[in-house]
Amino acid sequence: MLTMERARELNGTMVTEEHLLIHALNVAYAMGAMAEHFGEDVEHWQAIGILHDYDYEKYPEEHLQHTAEPLLAAGVEPDEVRAILSHGYGICTDVEPVTNLEKSLFTVDELTGIIQACARMRPKGITDLEIKSFMKKFKDKKFAAKCDRALVLKGCEMLGMDVKDVAAICIDGMRAHAEEIGLLGTEA
Repeated sequence: MLTMERARELNGTMVTEEHLLIHALNVAYAMGAMAEHFGEDVEHWQAIGILHDYDYEKYPEEHLQHTAEPLLAAGVEPDEVRAILSHGYGICTDVEPVTNLEKSLFTVDELTGIIQACARMRPKGITDLEIKSFMKKFKDKKFAAKCDRALVLKGCEMLGMDVKDVAAICIDGMRAHAEEIGLLGTEA
């Protein structure tokens, strides 16, 4: 089973850009919170989150086309690779998310981008970000415009959950690591 240590090691062979490393951590910590919500293995889900954009820096136009073979060769389990591939469903893969792990990754990838953007605008960052404030920004299509809200909503529908509930879980997961992911705010 993939561990955080191994996921960081593998990700480090491909990802060097700071913003992509931070994004991987945001997704990892949101995934850990989702794992906790579903009563699953937190570290395992976090490790999948770390590795989800494994090939993106080197192959942005062919994202997830250079993921399966090297990760399988490195000993990552087929179901773990499948989970990683599923977050590109309908965009760059045809691997449909079917498990809670896969559906969560599909959803939180874009969702964490909006959470991060929202937290960066606040004096206390994510530390005092409430769901009501987040939802205002989520509904504003001009805010964090590159983050695909339709995809987030589709993922929430797959999970059978409301976007407010998923966002609250992810915010809590990310808040616990606010310093590491640079979301302590402008006052810090």
